[in-house]
Amino acid sequence: MTRPPVRAGSAGAAGAVHFSLLGPLTARRGGRELPLGPRKQRLVLATLLARPNTPVPVDVLTDAVWPDDPPRTARKNLQVYISAARALLGPAGDGGADRLVHGCGGYHLRIAEGELDTLRFGSLARAGRAAAGRGDVAGAARLLREALDLWEGPPLHDLRDSAGVAEEADRLEARCLTVYEDWAEAEIELGRAAVAVDGLRDLVERHPLRERLRAAWMTSLHQSGRQAEALAVYDDYRQLMARELGLEPSPAMAALYRSMLGRGREARRPAVSRRTPAPVALPAGTGAFTGRREELRGLLDVLGGGEERVVVVSGPGGAGKSALAVRAAHLLADPFPDGRVHVRVRREDGTARSRAEVLAELGRWCGIAEARTEIPATGAGAEVPATAAGIEVPATAGALSVLAEAWQEWQARHRALVVLDDVPDEASVRGLLPRSGKCAVLVTARGQLPGLAPVHRIALPAPADGEALELLGKLIGAGRLRTDPAAALRIVRACGGLPLAVEVSGMRLAVLRHLPLAEYADRLDDPSAALDELVAGDVSVRHRIASGWRDLAEPDRWVLGRLAGLADDGCFTLDRATVALGCGERAAIRAVESLIDAGAVTSPAGEVTAHAALYEVPRLLCLFAREQTAAGEPELAATGAQGTAGDRTASGRQGAAGDRTGAPAVALSPG
Repeated sequence: MTRPPVRAGSAGAAGAVHFSLLGPLTARRGGRELPLGPRKQRLVLATLLARPNTPVPVDVLTDAVWPDDPPRTARKNLQVYISAARALLGPAGDGGADRLVHGCGGYHLRIAEGELDTLRFGSLARAGRAAAGRGDVAGAARLLREALDLWEGPPLHDLRDSAGVAEEADRLEARCLTVYEDWAEAEIELGRAAVAVDGLRDLVERHPLRERLRAAWMTSLHQSGRQAEALAVYDDYRQLMARELGLEPSPAMAALYRSMLGRGREARRPAVSRRTPAPVALPAGTGAFTGRREELRGLLDVLGGGEERVVVVSGPGGAGKSALAVRAAHLLADPFPDGRVHVRVRREDGTARSRAEVLAELGRWCGIAEARTEIPATGAGAEVPATAAGIEVPATAGALSVLAEAWQEWQARHRALVVLDDVPDEASVRGLLPRSGKCAVLVTARGQLPGLAPVHRIALPAPADGEALELLGKLIGAGRLRTDPAAALRIVRACGGLPLAVEVSGMRLAVLRHLPLAEYADRLDDPSAALDELVAGDVSVRHRIASGWRDLAEPDRWVLGRLAGLADDGCFTLDRATVALGCGERAAIRAVESLIDAGAVTSPAGEVTAHAALYEVPRLLCLFAREQTAAGEPELAATGAQGTAGDRTASGRQGAAGDRTGAPAVALSPG
C-alpha cells in the first residue's frame, strides 16, 4: 500500500513509553527507541499489546512463544518475560498501580490510547466514520488518512514466524484494509479520486475478490478520466468471479459498470438496495426463557453498540447458552439490517461438523454458495464430504479456500449477525469470523476457546436460586410452586442450578401432576438416582453431560474423575487436588486450569491466588464422573494416566498455534 510519510504524533506525557505494532514491534521513551530483549520476550510483549485491556490466557502466550513443543520450564520462563515486561511498562497512571496484572482469565495489560498506536488507529477510524455519518466527508477523509498514516509497514513483520502473532497481524491488516476503503470512498466523493488510484490498484492485486476495493478503483479511474481502464477492471473481475466461484458480480457492481458506459466522470457507486427483506434464520424463542437479565443486557449492549465483532458465550452443557444467544439475536434486528442467522456447529449426536459443511451453509444463506462444488466420485475407503439439509460442501481444498474468501468479502460488505452455536473448539470457527466490516458473530461453546483472537467473553454461571425457581414455576405453575416452596428450592439446588436440569424437572412434574414436590426432591437428592430422574421424553440431562464428557481428552477425564470424588458438593482446593492427583503443585494447577478452559470446573469470578481459590465440579457432572469411574471407565496407559490435562491432543483438539496431534502428555510428577 502506498502512503505518505508518517506524521509525528503527540509526545504525550513526559517519561511515558509509547508502543507501536503497526510495523515492527517498537517501544520509545522521549523519542529514544528502547531495547525489548530477546525474541521470546518480544513475542510475549507483542501478544499482550495485541490484546490491550483484555485478559490474555497463559496458554495463548505459551503458544505464541513455543508453538510446537513447550519445554517443561515454559511457565517459569513466561514469568521471567512477564517480569521484564512489567519493568518496561512501568506503573499505570498517577496511582502507581501495576499495568500488568494476573487474574483467572490470564494476564491483563492496562494501557491508554495515547500509549499504543493500534488503540489510536481504532479511535481515529471510529471518529472518521462518525464524521462521515454526520455528512462531514472532508473531516472523515482527514481523520481516516490520519489513521492510515500511523502505519509504518506490515504489522509485527519481524515476529510473523510465530503463528499466534501472525494471526494478530493479519487481523490488524484486515482493519487497515477496511479503513483504506472508507478513506478512498470519501476522497472520491470529494472529487479527489486521483490521490487513491495507485493505492487501490496495489490492494486489488493482493485482494482480487474484494468487491468494495474493485468498485472504489473503478470509480477513481473513471473520475480521473481513465474510462477504458475502469471498464477493464470490471471485465477482469467478471471473468475472475465466473472462473473461481461460478458467480456474476453483484447487482450493485453491475449497476456501477452500466453507469460508466457512455457517461462522464460523475459516476458513483450506487447504494445497495435494501428493498428485499433481510434473511432471518433463527430458531423460535423458547417461552420458558427466564432470568439471565444481566447477561442478556450485556450482549445487547456489546453487539448493538457495534464496537465488538466477536462475542463468546461459554458455560457447561445445559447452562442456557443457546437460549440466551437466540433470545439476543431476536432482539437485535435493528443493528443488523442485512440479516441474522443461526448455525449449529455440531450434529445432533454431538459430533463436530466439518468447517467446510458450516461454511457451505453460511454461503447458501448469504447467496455465495451457488459456486460449482460438485463432489467427485470417490474410491473405496475415501472420505465423502458430509452434507446437511441438502447443502453441497466444497469437495477440494481449493474450492473451500475460494468459498472462505467469498464469505469474508460478504461479511466486509454487510451488517449481519451470525450465531455459531455449540462450537467444539477454536479450529471449528477460525476463518469464519469477520476480519473486517460490521458483521458480528456470537459464538456459544462449552469451553472457554482461549485460543481465539481478541473477543468479548461472557461466562454463564449457575443462575441464582430465584431465577431457577422462576423457570421451574413457568413449567409447573406458580400455584403448585407455592404449595411447597422449600421442596421446590431443594429441586433446583439438586439440579445444581443447571437450567436444562431445572427445565427437565419442570417437564416431568408437569406430566406427573400427582407427584408431590417433596418426593421428587428426595429422588434428586439421591446421588445414585438423580441422573435417572432427569429425563423427559427424548430430553436427557445424562445424554447432554455425556456429550461434554466425550469432548474431554482421556487425561482430562481421568483428572475429572479423581476430582469428582473429593467431596459430596464437588468443591475442592488446590491442596486437595494435589493429593488426589498424586502430583506436584504446578502439575495440579495445569490440570485444574485445563478443566476450567474446557468448562468442566468452575473457578472464582474475581482475582484470587491459586492456593486461596475454591474450585467446583458442578453437581450433576460430578455424579456422572463418579458413575464413569464406578462403571470401570478404561484406565489410561501409564503415561496417559499421569498426563496433564493441559494437552488435549488425544481428543483431536487444536491449539491456537495449530495441530499438535500426537504430542505426548506431560507427566503429572511430584516435582
